[in-house]
Amino acid sequence: MGAIGIFGGTFDPIHYGHLITARALLEKRDLEKIIFIPCYISPHKTEQESSSSIHRLNMLKLAIEGNSKFDFSDFEVSREKISYTLNTLKHFNKKNSDIELIIGFDNLIKFDTWHKPDSILALAKLIVMKRTIDQKVEFIHDYDTKATFVDTPTIEISSTDIRNRVKTNKPITYFLPENVQEYIDKMMLYKS
Repeated sequence: MGAIGIFGGTFDPIHYGHLITARALLEKRDLEKIIFIPCYISPHKTEQESSSSIHRLNMLKLAIEGNSKFDFSDFEVSREKISYTLNTLKHFNKKNSDIELIIGFDNLIKFDTWHKPDSILALAKLIVMKRTIDQKVEFIHDYDTKATFVDTPTIEISSTDIRNRVKTNKPITYFLPENVQEYIDKMMLYKS
């Protein structure tokens, strides 16, 4: 079995930016598969209110339906507490010791604030999505020297923008898969 990519996030909702980037990483890193893992509560977003974890997980399942190289896990949402990457990696490390943790450039900047970052690096290779628009920054830690940077497509779609568009009755066609849009409509998500 080859390396697996772990791609965590809130995914509220998952959109084409996530999916296109994941596809690029799958190919560039020659990964066996990428496992999308929605968090229950992100330690860095404890003040942010998210949609129910069940809705976020259901939308994720719909978005990756039919793609054998994309998978999902409910490991973090089923624990129903703050999601620490270290715990997730320990869980997946039992089945596969070749793990690549996929994070955004913005997360690398604050990687020193993550729960036990050195222990995370002992369990997984750190893969950082670097878009051509990401600027050179002065890191206050040395985790950038331990990361592998991968140029990924710049897709200017954000979950926040999608939620705001739904709230203000603007169309979200072309932002995310049609079955995810239908789920949002059916469940009346992001309306209030």
